[in-house]
Amino acid sequence: MLTQPDTTGRSLEFWFEFGSNYSYLAAMRIEALARQAGVIVLWRPFLLGPVFRQLGYSSSPFVLQEAKGRYMWRDMERQAAKHGLAWRRPAAFPRSAVLPMRVAVLGAGAPWIGAFCRRVMTQNWVEDREIDDAAAVREALAGLVPDADAVLAAALEPDNKLRLRANTEAAAARGIFGAPTFFVGDEMFWGNDRLDDAIALAAATPY
Repeated sequence: MLTQPDTTGRSLEFWFEFGSNYSYLAAMRIEALARQAGVIVLWRPFLLGPVFRQLGYSSSPFVLQEAKGRYMWRDMERQAAKHGLAWRRPAAFPRSAVLPMRVAVLGAGAPWIGAFCRRVMTQNWVEDREIDDAAAVREALAGLVPDADAVLAAALEPDNKLRLRANTEAAAARGIFGAPTFFVGDEMFWGNDRLDDAIALAAATPY
């Protein structure tokens, strides 16, 4: 079930989390922008919670710091409008996303990963639905894979659970402190507003 991504061309690592609001903005745009630039997207799902705890946060800084959270929600309205994306402030934030993240790490190199991620992001950030749920994940997989139940079963295998944990540990080891984060080689870009810069560097990087 696990598919390895094609890394033979210019590439950009996209480290993201379904519970991350700014990851939503990036995930909805990254494939189209990268395709136009001739860049391959390497999807890197990881869990923000353990990273935040390692940094001393018990939750998202947007929750812990009221002023920052108030600014972020207004900024999301502006950014969604700027990029022509639908948007609704969710009733729960941050929303648990372990199951869809396990599916994402399983399919990170599969052709359906981008469409799956956009569907899950839409469930969370547009439809305001719970996404850490088998029915929601099955719906997000519908038409993308021959057997959604087989994908769900594979995502719950112990080796795949460990794979998501390893991704999260790798994120922390590389100095990632939030999402989305992009890497072009060892060059790190943090935040949705750095997506264009990251793609530009990837496009300019020799094979």
